[in-house]
Amino acid sequence: MGATDHAAAASRDGTASGTDAAVRPGSGSPAGGAADRGPEAATSRDGAADSAARPGPGGGDSGASDRGGASAASQGGAASGPERPGGDNRAAGNGSAPGGSGAPGGPQRAGRGPAHSGGGPQRPEERQRGGLLMGRPFGVPVYVAPSWFLVAILITWVFGGQIDRVLPELGAASYLVSLFFAVAFYGSVLVHELAHTLAALRFKLPVRRIQLQFFGGVSEIEKEAETPGREFVLAFVGPLLSLVLSGLFYLALLAVDPSSVPGVLLAGLMVSNLIVAVFNLLPGLPLDGGRMLRAVVWAISGKPMTGTIAAAWVGRALAVAVLIGLPLLTQSGALGSDAVDNVGMDTVLDALLAAILAAIIWTGAGNSLRMARLREHLPELRARTLTRRAVPVESDTPLSEALRRANAAGARALVVVDSESVPVSLVREAAIVGVPEHRRPWVPVGSLAQDLTDGMRVSAELAGEDLLEALRAAPATEYLVVEETGEIYGVLSAADVERAFVKAMARPS
Repeated sequence: MGATDHAAAASRDGTASGTDAAVRPGSGSPAGGAADRGPEAATSRDGAADSAARPGPGGGDSGASDRGGASAASQGGAASGPERPGGDNRAAGNGSAPGGSGAPGGPQRAGRGPAHSGGGPQRPEERQRGGLLMGRPFGVPVYVAPSWFLVAILITWVFGGQIDRVLPELGAASYLVSLFFAVAFYGSVLVHELAHTLAALRFKLPVRRIQLQFFGGVSEIEKEAETPGREFVLAFVGPLLSLVLSGLFYLALLAVDPSSVPGVLLAGLMVSNLIVAVFNLLPGLPLDGGRMLRAVVWAISGKPMTGTIAAAWVGRALAVAVLIGLPLLTQSGALGSDAVDNVGMDTVLDALLAAILAAIIWTGAGNSLRMARLREHLPELRARTLTRRAVPVESDTPLSEALRRANAAGARALVVVDSESVPVSLVREAAIVGVPEHRRPWVPVGSLAQDLTDGMRVSAELAGEDLLEALRAAPATEYLVVEETGEIYGVLSAADVERAFVKAMARPS
């Protein structure tokens, strides 16, 4: 993300010479809120400098999560059941307040740069967060979450009982057929998600991963579409593919005996994909229909935030309608089953299903609002304004002397340079805090420094999402900030980015 390669160690303003010269960002006042402090002024924060801003899942989102499909549970018919909303849950796991260790952006670095680039060994944290890696179609890793196995068991049990009533001669084999249906249905969900993914890649939007989980699938798209038209297309292709699949299964059903095993499977897949498509087209975030509504309002108003607010509140109204309306429709027989006058287990299950779906929609709508607010404030994060003034020192310089020079120059960071004044490492603030004052004259700064890598050199021009992307690609506590010419501008602390992020998010939109 635009990190420069090398930097000269010359002072920006030429007010001093040699290793005593301070590198002065901007007007010369250190960023981060303590202009008169040197590095030793950092109090014992138990490694607070190691923390970093995490704008999320993933967030990302800073990434977008496009959800489609769901489990096939019993709503009357061989392939009925709860369908996972498909839409834009843009802040789920991503848009929360920053925290944790490492660099901004969180630990989700699957195939980083972004995930759709593929390749590389699977990290332990990826296995923990993503589940079982099934493959990388189009370079995007596809994971099956452990919760999927729970819903597979549920589908096998529910659908198996329905098959047993339609084809009693199968006996226990009906549950094997039902298990095959569960796998085939989630294959359809994967096709739905791949439609979103391919559209995103076509628009050059990075996709971190696809995950199949309890209530369907999630395509984690890390950036927003640039225009409302692209947003509309990106949202619509998922339900469109589900409708196409439903039609294909219907055509195949015409060629077989409906009362045979293939006929029952095809009928189930036809109905379930139709439910997925219709449910996802409902006009409220986080569903695909909500993203389409957002795109329409965005196009009319010219403001993406206005579209998000409108679609999110429609989504919340939709959640209330699902919570109240779904049990009433089921009990009245409007969904195809017989009307129920008494309260039984089916009624309780319907109410539970409605509550789960309503909670998912309500939470997703809220997350979409939070993520939109995050994106609105991201441009306020600028490397140039957050960078600390730095003093270049040689590696054998005693820490006490280095801090004296930093205080004299009004600097808050130390850059270790070689004999030719080329920066080679950064002195870690947390390491300085850990050295008692009486030992500092005998501790060389080189023993407290972290070697510079290419990823730890960032451009002073980076801001917003590009800045966070660069820091997330190379987790560290400090970064060397350089001008386009390669000249040192200063040192950027991940802790300063975190504080600025929290401060920006606290301001009203």
